[in-house]
Amino acid sequence: MPLYCNQGHKNRNGSRFCTECGELLWLSAGEVLEKRYRLVRQLAAGGFGRTYLAENLHRFNERCVLKEFAPQVHGDRELAKAKELFEREAGALYNLTHPQLPRFLEFFQAETRDGVNCLFLAQDYIEGETYYDLLRSRGSFSENEVREFLCKLLPVLSYVHTQGVIHRDIAPDNIILRNVDQMPVLIDFGGVKQVAATVVSRFTGLGMPTLLGKQGYAPEEQMRQGKVYPSSDLYALAVTALVLLTGKEPQELYDSYNGTWQWRKEIKVSLQLEAVLQKMLAYKPGDRFSQAQEVLQALQASAPRKIPTLNISQLRTINVLGRKPDKTHNSQLQHQPTQVAPPANNTNWHLGWLRPLLVKATTLGLVAIAGTSAWVLANSVMRTPLLTPTAQESPTNTANLAAKLQKLASRRQSLQIREAFFVGLVDDSFHRQHPELNGRSLKPDTEDAALRSNWFTIAEQMLDKLEQAELSPDIRRRLGSYSQQNYVTWQQQADKGRLGNYTSDRLTKETNQKFYRLFPEERGKQLKLNTLGQIWYAIAADQVNQVKKARK
Repeated sequence: MPLYCNQGHKNRNGSRFCTECGELLWLSAGEVLEKRYRLVRQLAAGGFGRTYLAENLHRFNERCVLKEFAPQVHGDRELAKAKELFEREAGALYNLTHPQLPRFLEFFQAETRDGVNCLFLAQDYIEGETYYDLLRSRGSFSENEVREFLCKLLPVLSYVHTQGVIHRDIAPDNIILRNVDQMPVLIDFGGVKQVAATVVSRFTGLGMPTLLGKQGYAPEEQMRQGKVYPSSDLYALAVTALVLLTGKEPQELYDSYNGTWQWRKEIKVSLQLEAVLQKMLAYKPGDRFSQAQEVLQALQASAPRKIPTLNISQLRTINVLGRKPDKTHNSQLQHQPTQVAPPANNTNWHLGWLRPLLVKATTLGLVAIAGTSAWVLANSVMRTPLLTPTAQESPTNTANLAAKLQKLASRRQSLQIREAFFVGLVDDSFHRQHPELNGRSLKPDTEDAALRSNWFTIAEQMLDKLEQAELSPDIRRRLGSYSQQNYVTWQQQADKGRLGNYTSDRLTKETNQKFYRLFPEERGKQLKLNTLGQIWYAIAADQVNQVKKARK
């Protein structure tokens, strides 16, 4: 889009000076507006203004985004009217309060160093990468990732629409994957740009306001007639999902001659997801889902069925060989703990392990009374949902597997890492490497022997990386319990100077550097808050602790 100077001269986007009057098109870093906002750096430019990263000097240098709207009007009276119109027409955005939306802080008028009066909008700064940048750095997304993305973003749209607001500009570059909690955040409401266009049209005489919407993403009724409905946003969200799935631009997926989407030849998805996307992309608004909640319900109804969690108390009288246990055997089981520790997270792995039976141990820690007993002993060393007793395994194989489990358990215990967290961490990584399993537990027969071996390899590699992270025992013990609020607290400590010159930006940068040295394959990918995200938080906690110790 072209960029206008304050005189209304049209310039190419990215220009530094106006080609007609020589006006500086960007404000300088370090400039302070209204004795409150100090500009840090440029972020972006568009047809209606420039965007800056700034610090709020009245709020402990808290970072925020400033949007300067151009072209600007001339004269105090016209500027006051423009500001009034801006606040009145965009006032609905003030009232939007959702954790996945940046807060709109204020509209204000400020005079720059050059003596030019400008209009600015201040809002929260969201630290993270846009999905457009993620797509460029890591490639296309899987169906499960896109499903998760949609399920996390649709409640935001549902909230926005119930407030009477339409976003109008949904696209990968207007959605940020927030660093602190890996949640998608919706930014850059097209309504703000539409208001800016209206102000420009009314007070500068530069013509009628432009019909806004991103080409290829916005539906026909929006681009040609300027009409928008909740279903218009759902259409743009479906196009965004296609772009993430295929890695291609909308123009490459749309047959403009026939007016049809041709994405199904690019990638195969489940019939259920295909049906949902197809309805979201209907040409007529009335043929689409009318509400975001309807899309969410359709996605959840078509989600792969999860295997129910197995209640260990139901297994008290079940013999692993399939025989009805006698009273003596049953009494032995009754003396075993019957509560299974719940997982520390909400991953899709399954709690299907058995509590240990009565076994004997040698000085080496293992005696295979029977092949099945060794499996049970292995589960007593470290429970895992991937391994279940079977009479098909030879005593030698089961003893070897039990020894592997014992070795893993010893290393995990020496690191003082919670068992439930570690098993969930490994299982999540395993299933991401094997999406063809669709989250199922492994079979105990020879068919899945190679997969079981791979699970052990991943577990050993994960322990290697946790050792290489060189975290303190206290921080490792807390793995599985970190939350977004912990990170927010550390950021606030940095912003308030409690960590000296150590800033929140530096904390994020150094945490990213250390994490991606350990997990380079995760760069550009979403981190689950309750698995790899826990390690990211732990590294951040360690960074903060080191800074605090150095200051004492």
